[in-house]
Amino acid sequence: MELIKSISGIRGIVGTNLNKSIVNTYANIFTHIQPKGDILLARDTRSHGEDLYDSIIKMLTLMGRDVISCGIIPTPTAQFIIKNKNLAGGIVITASHNPIEWNGLKFLDDDGCFLNTEKMEMLLNGSPETITIDRGNIIESEDAYLNHISNVLNLDCINTNKIKEKKFKVVVDTVNGAAYKALPELLEKLNCNVIKLYCKNTGEFPRGTEPIPSHLGELSKTVREEKADIGFATDPDADRLAIVDNTGFPIGEESTLILAVESYLKHYKDSQTIVTNLSTSMGVDAIANKYNSIVERSSVGEINVVEKMKDLGSNIGGEGNGGVILEESHLGRDSLVASALVLNHLAQSNLPLNKIVENLPNFVMIKDKTTIENDIDFNGIKAHFKNDIATFIEEDGLKIIWEDKWVHIRKSNTEPIIRIISEAKDNDTAENIIGLIKKIVSQPVS
Repeated sequence: MELIKSISGIRGIVGTNLNKSIVNTYANIFTHIQPKGDILLARDTRSHGEDLYDSIIKMLTLMGRDVISCGIIPTPTAQFIIKNKNLAGGIVITASHNPIEWNGLKFLDDDGCFLNTEKMEMLLNGSPETITIDRGNIIESEDAYLNHISNVLNLDCINTNKIKEKKFKVVVDTVNGAAYKALPELLEKLNCNVIKLYCKNTGEFPRGTEPIPSHLGELSKTVREEKADIGFATDPDADRLAIVDNTGFPIGEESTLILAVESYLKHYKDSQTIVTNLSTSMGVDAIANKYNSIVERSSVGEINVVEKMKDLGSNIGGEGNGGVILEESHLGRDSLVASALVLNHLAQSNLPLNKIVENLPNFVMIKDKTTIENDIDFNGIKAHFKNDIATFIEEDGLKIIWEDKWVHIRKSNTEPIIRIISEAKDNDTAENIIGLIKKIVSQPVS
């Protein structure tokens, strides 16, 4: 299998298609496309990330760069620090939600955002240059996550006093990933009674790495047993947040963004522009309409959402995978920001979370995936629905929108698969459209 290269960086299986030589090559090229200045280096908790880290830090200093060595921190923490400290950029060693045998590199620009398409092409197609005579220094930074926590606690849209008054009981499952210290400590500073589940730096992920409902059984059980108000779950690099309600029911990653957006809109009350991607729930649109706001959509991928937020001057956005982006903190998906916004909503509502969720727009989303040997025949798919009253969007794969449902078919940016996502008012309709699309794409191209 080839190394996966996309707007999200590079990912591969360590020892198969990802090794120190490969990451050093990209680290070398990175130093030449970034402006002068210090470069941040961080990683998640994967045990094989330590060797890659040591190798990259050596390469960066050999290229004459001073390196802000942060060790294990969440990706959003790295993004915040780069923006806050005016650094030249950063590299985070992580494969995000991919299984533990994977690792990769996320490349961050001097504003803390992911590299845009143009810069990523320069990086992926560039060639390494000769090392410099002048050696850079290593500057240890052990308190980066504390600075990030402080930022979240001082956000204008978060009523920290109200949250503290509630003394919420919260179960936290960080999958032993990069948020193992940061998220529990943030919640403790918000006066929460924190029950830690998988919050250790063990290098092992005890459940599925994606914080999807099927992987959150232990979190759900613990919430019920502890009679907790809420449960939070992150992926290994902590840019995504999933939620379990007070009954132990996983409410789905899509609901994270919906709750965060409503929390934000209730605070500011004036019209806002929310940016999300083409695969995100219609529930965001329904909440926006409730508060006289609008939703604009981009291609899938954090940087695509961020670029559109910049273009439109949007203050809040994100993706339906549990990724919440708040411009006031930094332009990146952030599980710490998301958790604070959700607790803020919970504190202001004076209702248990399950009752808040009952009042959210009611849609059913099905996320599926498949593998195909050849490219997707989008024309064949469109031809199948040519007589329907539907809108076809070909900005990122193919999205078909009917009056009461939609389906989005696209190649994954991070895995060698085809993603098929559908949403409708009921489960059967969403399931049926997924099944039909899988049947169509499995047929040979005529």
